[in-house]
Amino acid sequence: MSHITEKISGLFSISPPDDASIRKFGTFDGVFMPTLLTIMGAVMYLRTGWVVGNAGLAGGFLIILLANLITICTGLSISSVATNIRVRAGGAFSIISQSLGLEVGGSVSVPFYLAQAISVAFYIFAFSEGWQRVFPDHPVWLVVFAGYALCFVIAFISINLAAQVRYPILFIIILSLVSILLASFDRFGGFSQTPQMWGDYPEAGFWGVFAVFFPAVTGILTGVNMSGTLKDPRKSIPKGIMIAIGLTMVVYLWLAYWVSRVATPAELVHNVTIMVDKSAFGWAVTAGILAATFSAALNSLVSAPRVLQAIAEHDILPRGKVFARETPAGEPRPAMYLTGLIGIGTIVFGLTGGGLNAIAPLMTMFFLIVYAGLNGVVLMEQTVGLISFRPLFRIPRLISLVGLVGCLGSMFLIAPLFSLAAVVVILLLYTYLSRRQLLAPWSDVRSGLFVTVAEWAAKRVLSMPTSQERAWRPSLLVPVQSAHTVRGSYRFLKALTYPRGSVHILGLYEEGHKQAVRRLELFEQVFARDGIFSRVALLPVKDYAQGVQTGLDVLHMAFFRPNILFMSVRPDTNQETLQFILDQAAEDKIGAILYAKHPESSLGHEQVINVWIRDQSPAWEVGLRLSNLDLALLLAYQLNRNWQGQINLITIVSDPAEQANGQRFLADLMNYGRMPRETQAIVKVGTLAEWLPQLPLADLNIFGLQQQIDLEFMQRLVTATDASCIFVRDSGEESALA
Repeated sequence: MSHITEKISGLFSISPPDDASIRKFGTFDGVFMPTLLTIMGAVMYLRTGWVVGNAGLAGGFLIILLANLITICTGLSISSVATNIRVRAGGAFSIISQSLGLEVGGSVSVPFYLAQAISVAFYIFAFSEGWQRVFPDHPVWLVVFAGYALCFVIAFISINLAAQVRYPILFIIILSLVSILLASFDRFGGFSQTPQMWGDYPEAGFWGVFAVFFPAVTGILTGVNMSGTLKDPRKSIPKGIMIAIGLTMVVYLWLAYWVSRVATPAELVHNVTIMVDKSAFGWAVTAGILAATFSAALNSLVSAPRVLQAIAEHDILPRGKVFARETPAGEPRPAMYLTGLIGIGTIVFGLTGGGLNAIAPLMTMFFLIVYAGLNGVVLMEQTVGLISFRPLFRIPRLISLVGLVGCLGSMFLIAPLFSLAAVVVILLLYTYLSRRQLLAPWSDVRSGLFVTVAEWAAKRVLSMPTSQERAWRPSLLVPVQSAHTVRGSYRFLKALTYPRGSVHILGLYEEGHKQAVRRLELFEQVFARDGIFSRVALLPVKDYAQGVQTGLDVLHMAFFRPNILFMSVRPDTNQETLQFILDQAAEDKIGAILYAKHPESSLGHEQVINVWIRDQSPAWEVGLRLSNLDLALLLAYQLNRNWQGQINLITIVSDPAEQANGQRFLADLMNYGRMPRETQAIVKVGTLAEWLPQLPLADLNIFGLQQQIDLEFMQRLVTATDASCIFVRDSGEESALA
């Protein structure tokens, strides 16, 4: 009794398996055999004739070659990437995840797992067609469920038993092919028909026939999915799948020619077991059909749970850790149970929806998506050209490109709406997984891809005219000596830069006092959570002003360099130091923002923005360049967009005769600058002190910054306006009218 209890508890054990107790397979039994037996399955015996009957011999050859072209390209892509990485458990999932990350690998591999699970039912339906050839009185549903149950029991017991069953199955398949070959000779019937080169497609169009045939070549992933049980995946996967692909393609082409010579197109379309009738020994072909279809179902039922197990191990499925469990012998029992339920559901669908032909297109879509992903991985690796991609087996870029285009093109030609829906599902899965921030135990090449794209874009930009006015965005350099400074200005920095701007924090500290600025590094994550790119650099300095100058000089040669210097000013700020820093910024063509915060109201309700424009008399024309006004207008627009508030453009003139000109100037400025409709233009005659109490109270005032700063005057403006103020200076690189 205790022995039975131990067995039952072992079914759900999550303890790591003893490697010595798990058999590892080589190239022949681990990759070649399952791949060969899955490809030489249902379609070979039961649909090759149907394909030729619909498409004709030439059309059948075209379908077989097109399907194999996609498979060969994909097989070569898999072979290349398999010699570049350590392929872990999960096969295609492992390959895609290690290149493009768990989010992409998971979003593609979940549909792939479903395709593998569905394919079990596909092969079982094919098994039932062969069985009914011998026992026509047996109900289809009984044959299907009985065959599925037997297959599940063998796969459930162990992978070793499933591997041992393959050898007698291979012998039976070889015997059936010999029987078909003998029928080519006159003694056993010989060739009696002249092939019809191009068919009439009485049951399905070209792409419909292609969709039914394509599952024949999806077996290449059966061996790849067993990567976790291979002794040397890097060696076994390329050899096993490519030899299997080449051998089976020859067999399919020969069988297409053979059926076209032994039966009429009508017979081929309506008699799916034509090979049994026309072979030298019908019983041998019947046995081959039963063996091949059962073997293909068994191989899929063995490999599909291992794909699910690999996916579950990385927490891709919500609450799916249970499917990562395995017995001490390495058998993924929970994953097997779920795969079994999916297979039963597919069988029920097949019994009510048309059997094998109804399931085939569904399988085809899912497999094509995975094939496209595998080819896309290699194409991306080849295009990026990172030194980490140095496979021992290299292929031309054209191969992976043809594989990718062939897969995507075939998908949309077969079923455009279903393909579009499948792509949407994958994108939704990717979005969901991206938000979960999955942690992978390996690095991927996504960052390298984006860096390569950025480098390419940078080179293109450098070869263009230097003006970047249309592409301007706020990129702030914030030199500070304490994290408290950034915390106090955080909301304002966010409003100035969200969503496309960036913040570069320069933490300056004296030797031995790094701890004072260490917490600044946390702001990279804080800004990132609010969707703002930020970087933090800590720099030891002896003099604050010289430290800022060093930062400006170093960043000057960076491609994505800051374009605005942001500094907070207080009554105790050293004016000479500030003047020195601003002069250095002007030399480097970097704009400036001096932020004088009101001690009590700070930024108030974050709604009303007053932009103060100096008297332009007598030249009121709005030209291509504005006199130290571009940055002020751009910042007002940026803040208004984030605050959803009100902009007031204010000008005070001393001459009453200039009021109309001032009003017209502001109107043109709002028009050419595309300011929000709610923007108000205010022109008054008199002095600032006279009108200040009567003008709209703002949460922020924007003033121009003169060449020679006057901190005392700035503080008086903060007091007079009773609000926070910023004083800005253009860099010459921005334009509010662009």
